[in-house]
Amino acid sequence: MADQIPLRPVPRSAQRRAAYYSSAAAAQRHSRYQVEDESSHLDEMPLMMSEEGFENDESDYHTLPRARISQRRRGLEWFICGGWKFLCTSCSDWLISFCRRKKELKARTVWLGCPEKCEEKYPKNAIKNQKYNIFTFIPGVLYEQFKFFLNLYFLVVSCSQFVPALKIGYLYTYWAPLGFVLTVTVVREAVDEFRRYKRDKEMNSQLYSKLTVRGKVQVKSSDIQVGDLIIVEKNQRIPSDMVFLRTSEKTGSCFIRTDQLDGETDWKLKVAVSCTQRLPALGDLFSINAYVYAQKPQLDIHSFEGTFTREDSDPAVHESLSIENTLWASTVVASGTVIGVVIYTGKETRSVMNTSNPKNKVGLLDLELNQLTKALFLALVALSVVMVTLQGFVGPWYRNLFRFLLLFSYIIPISLRVNLDMGKAAYGWMIMKDDNIPGTVVRTSTIPEELGRLVYLLTDKTGTLTQNEMIFKRLHLGTVSYGTDTMDEIQSHIINSYSQVHSQNSGNSTSSTPSRKPQSSAPKVRKSVSSRIHEAVKAIALCHNVTPVYESRAGVSAETEYAEVDQDFSDENRTYQASSPDEVALVQWTESVGLTLVNRDLTSMQLKTPGGHILTYYILQIFPFTSESKRMGIIVRDESSGEITFYMKGADVAMSTIVQYNDWLEEECGNMAREGLRTLVVAKKSLTEEQYQDFESRYNQAKLSIHDRNLKVAAVVESLEREMELLCLTGVEDQLQADVRPTLEMLRNAGIKIWMLTGDKLETATCIAKSSHLVSRTQDIHIFRPVATRGEAHLELNAFRRKHDCALVISGDSLEVCLKYYEHEFVELACQCPAVVCCRCSPTQKAHIVKLLQHHTGKRTCAIGDGGNDVSMIQAADCGIGIEGKEGKQASLAADFSITQFKHIGRLLMVHGRNSYKRSAALGQFVMHRGLIISTMQAVFSSVFYFASVPLYQGFLMVGYATIYTMFPVFSLVLDQDVKPEMALLYPELYKDLTKGRSLSFKTFLIWVLISIYQGGILMYGALLLFESEFVHVVAISFTALILTELLMVALTIRTWHWLMVVAEFLSLGCYVASLAFLNEYFARLQMKGTSKSRYRYCHLSPDFQELHKAELAASPLYRQSVFWSFLRCCLYHNCDLPVESVSNHCCKLSSTLHSQVLEAQVLSSKLLQAYLVEVIIFLWFFTHTSLQITYSLCFSVCGLMLD
Repeated sequence: MADQIPLRPVPRSAQRRAAYYSSAAAAQRHSRYQVEDESSHLDEMPLMMSEEGFENDESDYHTLPRARISQRRRGLEWFICGGWKFLCTSCSDWLISFCRRKKELKARTVWLGCPEKCEEKYPKNAIKNQKYNIFTFIPGVLYEQFKFFLNLYFLVVSCSQFVPALKIGYLYTYWAPLGFVLTVTVVREAVDEFRRYKRDKEMNSQLYSKLTVRGKVQVKSSDIQVGDLIIVEKNQRIPSDMVFLRTSEKTGSCFIRTDQLDGETDWKLKVAVSCTQRLPALGDLFSINAYVYAQKPQLDIHSFEGTFTREDSDPAVHESLSIENTLWASTVVASGTVIGVVIYTGKETRSVMNTSNPKNKVGLLDLELNQLTKALFLALVALSVVMVTLQGFVGPWYRNLFRFLLLFSYIIPISLRVNLDMGKAAYGWMIMKDDNIPGTVVRTSTIPEELGRLVYLLTDKTGTLTQNEMIFKRLHLGTVSYGTDTMDEIQSHIINSYSQVHSQNSGNSTSSTPSRKPQSSAPKVRKSVSSRIHEAVKAIALCHNVTPVYESRAGVSAETEYAEVDQDFSDENRTYQASSPDEVALVQWTESVGLTLVNRDLTSMQLKTPGGHILTYYILQIFPFTSESKRMGIIVRDESSGEITFYMKGADVAMSTIVQYNDWLEEECGNMAREGLRTLVVAKKSLTEEQYQDFESRYNQAKLSIHDRNLKVAAVVESLEREMELLCLTGVEDQLQADVRPTLEMLRNAGIKIWMLTGDKLETATCIAKSSHLVSRTQDIHIFRPVATRGEAHLELNAFRRKHDCALVISGDSLEVCLKYYEHEFVELACQCPAVVCCRCSPTQKAHIVKLLQHHTGKRTCAIGDGGNDVSMIQAADCGIGIEGKEGKQASLAADFSITQFKHIGRLLMVHGRNSYKRSAALGQFVMHRGLIISTMQAVFSSVFYFASVPLYQGFLMVGYATIYTMFPVFSLVLDQDVKPEMALLYPELYKDLTKGRSLSFKTFLIWVLISIYQGGILMYGALLLFESEFVHVVAISFTALILTELLMVALTIRTWHWLMVVAEFLSLGCYVASLAFLNEYFARLQMKGTSKSRYRYCHLSPDFQELHKAELAASPLYRQSVFWSFLRCCLYHNCDLPVESVSNHCCKLSSTLHSQVLEAQVLSSKLLQAYLVEVIIFLWFFTHTSLQITYSLCFSVCGLMLD
C-alpha cells in the first residue's frame, strides 16, 4: 500500500515550520515526517553546530553562515567563466563513450546440443591476454615509451642530427643511448608478449570432448560455442560458463576448485540438474527437447538465476537453476566427470568480466623526477636563450638557438631512466634474496621506493592479522558455559546420552512398538543439562555445508576407494571440505566430543555416535549462508523416528529476532566478542508433515520465478523463521598471526596510520583491534553509532569531532551514509585518528576507502590482504601487498609484493623501503649532477669563443662519459645504506623522515645544481687558466679532471662502503687510463668547425693581426677574461701586482699565440702530456677537495638554518 501513495511536494509554508530535532526525536518522527529540502538546509548548516542547534527555530537557523551556496550563472558570463570547459568535456566524454559503446547484454535461451538455434551471435570462446598484435606491436611500444617527456625529448634531439645545419657531433653520440634504451624495451616487451601468446595459445588449444548426435568429438577450447554439450574430466579446467547437467558420481554432485576465480581454496559442491541426471544414458540428452533460460551475463560470481525446461514430457518439466547448478570458467573439476551445456563464452564469462586491468602504478619518486626533468628542460631553454642573446642575435639566430639546445642536451640525462630501472631491478633482487623474509616475491619491480614513503596502511583482518585457523573455544547453553578445559564433560554427556538412546531403541525394536509419546511431551518438561548438550551438539553436527572427503590411498583405485567409504568410515584418511573455515571448526569439534560426520550426499548425511552406530538424516532443504541474511538453515528428517526438524545458525544480529525471548543472548554475545571470539547462534524448530508440505510447495513455486526470485524465496523462508528454540551459542577463535603485536607497534611508531577493513561484525573487529595492539591500551575508542539519515550522520560527526586522540570504529552502512553526504568532513576527521576500524565492509567499499585517502590526503597508501575480496583494495592502493594464506593465492598474485607472514612487512618497509628510496634518490640526483657538470663546462667553453656553438667533447667521449667511465661507480650507489638494518628496526621513528620526501626535493635538487655549476666552472676555468699555453690539449686536461672529480664525488657520497664499490671505482679508472692509449685521437686536439674555424684561420694568416683586430679584441669577452686570468695567475704564482698596461700587452700576445696554436699545434710527446696530466691531477685533487668541503659545509649550514 505504501507504494500506491502519491508523493506531493511540501508547501513552502509547511517547510518554514519544519524544525530540526534531536537524534532521539528524529528517529521517532523520521518515518512520518519528511521535509523536501532537508538536504539543502543541512548543506547550509556548519558541521560543527552543536546538537542543540537542531532544536532551534528557523529564525536562528537563517543566521548561520552558509557554507555551500552556488549561484548558477547564465548566458555569456557562464560560458566565459568555465562553461566552455564544461561543454568541451561533455562533448569529449560523449564521443569517447560513443566510440567505446558495448553491445547490450541480454538474457538468452540455450537449447541443449543445438548451437544453431541461438538467436544472436555470441563472442568466441578464446582467451586473449595479449596487448598487441603483429601490426600494433611496434607503434604501441613506441607510443608507450615516447609518451614520457624524457624519451620524447631525446627522440627529437636525435632526429635533429640528420639536419646538416644542426649537426654538432657524430650520430651515434645521440642514437646509441636512445637505441639502447629502445632496444632493451622492445626486446622485453616482445618477450613478454610472446609469453602471453604462448599461454593464450596453450589455453585455447586445450582439447575437450564435445557430445554430438554421432558421439564424442574432440574440439579446441576456442571453438566451443553456446549450446554445446561439453564433457570435462577430473582435474581439467572448465573452458566456459556452463550449466551442470550430468556427472559420473552416484550422488549427482561433484566438487570443483575455485581458487583461480575467487581465491578460496575450499572446494565447492555443485549439483547436477535432476531431470538430466536421472536419464538412463548419456546419449539420451539428444533424445529430449529441453532448453535453459539464463539471465544476462553479469559480474556477480556468487549468484545465478535461470530455469531448465523440458517440453517433450507431459506435463512439461520446469526446474529452477541457481548458483549450485553452474560451472564457471577457470574453475577445475575436483571429483568425477561432468557434462554441461555452455551458456556464456569468451568475454561474457564470469571470470573474464571480473578480470579488471590493474592501473599502471607509477611511484612518487618517478613523478618527482619527472617534475625535476621538466625544470631541467626549462633551464636548458633559458641557458640557450642567454647564449644566443649574448651573441647579439647575429645571423640565423634561431639555428644557433637550436644548436645550443642540442649542445646542452646532456643537462637532461637519458641514462636517468636506465639507471633507475636497473636500480629497481637490483632492489627487487635484494628483497627476494633476504633470508629474514623468506618467500617474499616482487611482482611489480617499478615501485620498490614506495615502500619507503607510506603513510596509510589498510589491512584486512581474517587471514592477515589472524591465521584464519578456527579453534572451537566456547559453548554457552544459557545457564552453563563450557570452555576448552571442560570439553571432557561434554564428551561424557554425549557418550551417556547416545548410549541411553541406543538401549532405548533396542528395547523398542524388541517390542516392535516404538514409543514417541515421551518425545512429544519433551518440550513441556524442563530439560536436563545432558539433554540440552545432546540437542546442541546434534544441531551443530547437522546444520552446515561440510562434506567429508576421503583421500585415495596408494594402490587403491577410485572404485575400490568409494566401495570402502560406503562400508567403513575410517578416521585416518578423512578430511572436511567447506566454503567457511568456521563450519569446519564446528564439525571437527563435534567429532572430538564423539559425534562424527562420516558421509554426506545431496539427499542425506550420516553421523557416527561414540558407540560406533550410524545415524542417518535425510536432507529435505538447505538454505545457504548469504551476506544479506547472515544465517544458514537446513531441514532434515530423522530416518529412525521420522521427525522433521528445521535447524538454523547465524549471526546474533540476525538470530536475535528469530529465536524465542531470552535474557542472556545479547549479553553473552558481547562477552564472547570482547574475548575475540566469532559467535554463532544455533536454534531449531520441529515441523509436522503438513507444515513441511505446505512450505515445500510455496518454496518450489518461488524458486521457479524469473523476476524477483531472491525476494520471493526469502519471504517464504522467513515464514518458518519464527519462534525458534534457542539451543546454544558457540564461540570460535581466529588466532593472531605470529608477532602481529610488535609489528603493528613498530609501524605505529614509524608514523604509519593503520586502518583495519574487515567484513566481520563490530564487536569482533573491536576486540581484534585491542588484542593485536592496533589500538593501544591508553587510547579511547569511539564507536560510531549506526546512522541511516543525513541528520543522524550530522549529529554523530559532531559528537565524534569533540573526541581527541581516539580510535574510530564504524560499520560499513554508517560509512556509506557519511560518505554520501559528508565525504570531505568524514575523511578529514578520520585521518586525524591514530587508528580506524571499518567493520562489515564489502570489497567495493575497501577499494573506495583507499581511493578516498589518496584523493583527499595526497599521501601514499598501502593495502595488505590475503583473500580474493582484498584484490580490489590491493590494486587500488599505491602499493599492494598480498599474503599467501588459507584463502588462496589470488591476493598474492594480484599484489605488487607477496609475503608469507604479516610480520615480514616490518622489515620490508623499515629496511628495504628505506634503502630503496634513499638509494634511488641519491642515484637520480647524481645522474642529473653528472649531466649538469659537463653541460656547465660546455657553457664555459662556448663563452670563451664568442659564444659559438662548438662542442667541447665529441664522439666516443660523450658516450663513454655516461657509460664505461662513470657508470659503475655511480650505479654502485644502489649498495649504499645510511643506517644498518638492525638500527632501522630498532628505531622505527627514522621512517618518519622518509615520508616527508627530504631526500629528493627541489631544495636538494637546487643544492646539487649549485654544486654542479660550481664544479663545472672550476674545472673548465681552472684548465684554461693553468694551461693556457697548451690550449690545444684542453680536451684531455678538462676531461681527465672531470672523470677524477666524478669518481671523487661518488667516494664522498658513499656512507657505507661495499667491496663492489671499490672494484667499480678502480675499474672505471682503469678503463679511462686504457682509453688514453687506445683512443688518443679523441684527446689529440681541439677541433673547430664552421664559421668560428674560418674566422680563426683568417686571424692566423693575417700579418697584422693585432693591428687589425685590436679594437675587436679589446671589446671581446676573450680579452677581458684573459686579463683576469693573467692577473690571477700572477697573483697566485708570483704574488706581485702588474700594471694594467703590461697585463694588456701580455694578453694580446697570449691571444695571438692561442689562436695560432688552435690551428697549427700537433700532439705533444707522450712524456709532456703525462707531465701535464700529473700536474692537473695534483692541482685539481687539492683544489676540488678543498672546494667541495667548503661548499658542502656552506650548503648544509644553509639547509640547517632553513629547516630550523
